[in-house]
Amino acid sequence: MTVKKPRRTRSYRLVMVSVALAMIGAFGVSAAKAQTTPRESRAEDPAQKLAGAEMCGMCHEEIFQDFFQKPHRVIATSPRWGGESGSCESCHGAGAKHSESMEVADIYGFKPHGDRVNQTCLECHAGDETQRARSFGAHTRNQTDCLSCHSVHLAPERKLLVKQADELCSSCHLAERTAFLRPFHHRLEEGAISCIDCHDPHGAPPPAEATRVSANEPTCLKCHADKRGPFPFEHAPVKMEPCTGCHEAHGSANPRMMVRANVSQLCLECHAGSLATLGGPPPAFHDMRTARFRNCTVCHSKIHGSFVSKDFLK
Repeated sequence: MTVKKPRRTRSYRLVMVSVALAMIGAFGVSAAKAQTTPRESRAEDPAQKLAGAEMCGMCHEEIFQDFFQKPHRVIATSPRWGGESGSCESCHGAGAKHSESMEVADIYGFKPHGDRVNQTCLECHAGDETQRARSFGAHTRNQTDCLSCHSVHLAPERKLLVKQADELCSSCHLAERTAFLRPFHHRLEEGAISCIDCHDPHGAPPPAEATRVSANEPTCLKCHADKRGPFPFEHAPVKMEPCTGCHEAHGSANPRMMVRANVSQLCLECHAGSLATLGGPPPAFHDMRTARFRNCTVCHSKIHGSFVSKDFLK
């Protein structure tokens, strides 16, 4: 016994054709959306539509002209950010809605400062060599954002700083600035050095965000290379302690920027105990009651290390 297949009526065939055409249309629409570029998709949402840099320049003429004279002008030549027409909006976001309403709330103006400022800047600068130790930085831990020191527009100093570097550091680090006014100091006031010669403002491993030189040595040795060594006879504190164990880093009321007014007081902080603990007490003939023995470095002149004397005499 054979079973007959049901006959396909004309209406049934019309319905199937309609379903097939609908499926083809839907597929075509989804394929077209998949090929739509991000910039074209902004046209669907007015809040995401670009206004173009020319529109920004109509109101912000001074900033617009300054932008193309500063390092960030490379954004205008980068296809990643939409070329010249999208240079402003690469940081501030789509501006079509703002250009129509003139409302500050309709565009990102980088105020108030906060995490979003850093996030926007680091979209480009996260890979910079200057940001390699950012997670160590005190500025990061204290939520000091990029625009606290830098100004993208109309910056008066190099590196887009809002002030000269030393003045900028002094605006927050008042105690350190005051130390440079003491009688014995590093020559910051004279213009011989700058804060960023010793410190990395974007972050460096502790302590004090001090930069490193020559195989992770302290930044002091960049200028005071004669104290580097290696020496056959080494003074242990030079290798085991930072330079600030004996010297004030910025300025001091004492000669050679020492932390103590009398050299013997500093030496006896280690050389007053037993030989088994620290440096051991001075020999018996050192009568510390007389002035001749209270200036240790008169005899022990190579106190940072010596090539010939284990007592650092020469």
